[in-house]
Amino acid sequence: MSMPTPPGDQNPVGQAPTGQAPAGQVPTGQDPWGPRPAGPAPSYWPPYPIPVPQPRNGMGITALVLGLTGVVLGLTVLLFWLSWLPALLAVVFGFVGLSYARRGLATNKAMALAGVILGGVGLLISAGVGVFFVVVAKEVADDGRAEAARVKAEAAAEEEKEKAEEKARHLSFGQSYTFENGLKVTVAKPQPFDPREPVFGHAEGNKAVEVTVTVVNTGTERLSVESGLPSVNDANGASTELVIDGSGRQKVLTGYVLPGKEAVGKYAFSLPSDAAGKAEVEFTPDAKRWANAYWSGPTS
Repeated sequence: MSMPTPPGDQNPVGQAPTGQAPAGQVPTGQDPWGPRPAGPAPSYWPPYPIPVPQPRNGMGITALVLGLTGVVLGLTVLLFWLSWLPALLAVVFGFVGLSYARRGLATNKAMALAGVILGGVGLLISAGVGVFFVVVAKEVADDGRAEAARVKAEAAAEEEKEKAEEKARHLSFGQSYTFENGLKVTVAKPQPFDPREPVFGHAEGNKAVEVTVTVVNTGTERLSVESGLPSVNDANGASTELVIDGSGRQKVLTGYVLPGKEAVGKYAFSLPSDAAGKAEVEFTPDAKRWANAYWSGPTS
């Protein structure tokens, strides 16, 4: 039984249009091994895009930052000793960045090169400032040692001077000592003294001696004797009493001594009989300015 033809010249479902071969079949009368007829190319899926690698610019950027840091720290007086580390890292990272740029893995060759240069400059600055501070520290240390040696030498010289002056101030009776103001003082050997009534400061049984002090002005201006009273120690080092009697023979040095002139003072002292064989006389023309000079020796 034959099927009726659909109206409107419509083809049944699944049938190819009139004059066309079914899909996947070669049209009638065409060589299956011949060239394909001209026409639109069959549709297909586009190829999957290959990802493009990102440039590895981190090493160059890091080198530049570290190089700048090294230079800045190197120019800072208090932080120069820290600059060598970032400067050295800048050189290392910069060379790595240059290697990446040569292989096409990075695009900031100039930045990496700048990091290397700045790192080198930072190292030079760090080394130069370090050497400068070492030299300065050595000079300061040398100056300190020289100053300490100078002070020590001055102290030793001053001590020797004081010892020499102290020794020079210890004389025997009859010798002279010139003070810094130009007064030349001589103390004669003590002579026996016979007190007369009334007597003060002389105990019975003691030995009284007379001490004569002569002061000569060797300068060109008049000089004053502010403390013209000597003190006398007996053979045991004990202080003795000043004897005052009614004879009027004692004379106290006081007032001014003209240039080239001399002044003489006479004093009597009472020494214990058991310590009267030796005496020491202390005298200074001005106790506020000059230390005492000492004259010693036997009294008989």
